Amino acid sequence: MAPLSAELNELLRQSRIESVATSLREDIGNGDITAALIPRDRRGTARAITRVPAVIAGQAWVDEVFRQVDPEVQVQWEVRDGEQVTANQVLFTCEGPARSLLTAERAALNWLQTLSGVATRCRQFADQVAHTGVKLLDTRKTLPGLRLAEKYAVTCGGCYNHRTGLWDAFLIKENHIAACGSIAAAVSQARQIAPGRPVEVETENMNELQQALDAGADIIMLDEFSLEDMATAVRKVAGACRLEASGGINESTLVAIAETGVDYISLGTLTKDVQAVDLSMRLHVDNSPAPG
Repeated sequence: MAPLSAELNELLRQSRIESVATSLREDIGNGDITAALIPRDRRGTARAITRVPAVIAGQAWVDEVFRQVDPEVQVQWEVRDGEQVTANQVLFTCEGPARSLLTAERAALNWLQTLSGVATRCRQFADQVAHTGVKLLDTRKTLPGLRLAEKYAVTCGGCYNHRTGLWDAFLIKENHIAACGSIAAAVSQARQIAPGRPVEVETENMNELQQALDAGADIIMLDEFSLEDMATAVRKVAGACRLEASGGINESTLVAIAETGVDYISLGTLTKDVQAVDLSMRLHVDNSPAPG
């Protein structure tokens, strides 16, 4: 797992608290009427398993769900984020008031199955290009409201984060260039607006690549370049800046692109085309009479 900066860790912590609260509000509303069937003092234990092989991500979100529902619930993890697990493996166990376990169940599993789905997909892609030096990057194509959570899951799967949003790095595209007048003008203005922020320029041909190189871009995006042109770009740049391949990349083209020698490949599919991991939580309720 690639470590997150202190700034992103704090943003992630705040986002986790808020987004878990939102997920509980939409599920519980003004009260879990089905859990109310169970006596208030009845206690239970539960364990969560995965029905399929997966890479786990989302432990802190599960913990936060149970914390917000009932701080009395104790959660014990059997795995770590970023760990590859097998079908039917126990992920965590929990103990506490039976009502609270049932109320928290769906929200906790929703977070874990979604983020583990992202991590699992990322690991599949990362494994394909492990023999190269390329880093696979996510994009801003994330589920609304889940940007930071999904980007965290990407790192659990062995891939890397592109910019978090529109505030932490420049990505100068065709429309920005047209509005500024040229690639050189756009890069120059970016250096003045936010000195120290990374400046990336999207290019569509070798002429634009040369302009971005001359302008001093930190990263040049090769948008839908052919394999031949990517390899030429790698030789031309010769380490003067970083090169990122992007645009229409999928599992069938990924390895060949990585082998051209580009530094990065960005893939929206890491976060937007994800299948949730199939999880299950089984509850055991202590029905013995209360002492006394």
